[in-house]
Amino acid sequence: MMETVKIDIVKDGPYIVTGSVELFDSDEKPVPVKAGKVALCRCGRSAEKPFCDGTHRKSGWSDTEPTP
Repeated sequence: MMETVKIDIVKDGPYIVTGSVELFDSDEKPVPVKAGKVALCRCGRSAEKPFCDGTHRKSGWSDTEPTP
């Protein structure tokens, strides 16, 4: 049986992905992820894309602001 993957949307924050996932860049090369849980950027301002680095808090980004 496959492990369930869950995606939670944090208000004014990242997507939290829980479960076994694989990420690939635009060249289809694997992007290393920590097993179990990963936070993905939604604001587009993270220096660690595709991962969230907390920049949304410092910049005041919110869900209602259009993503760049």
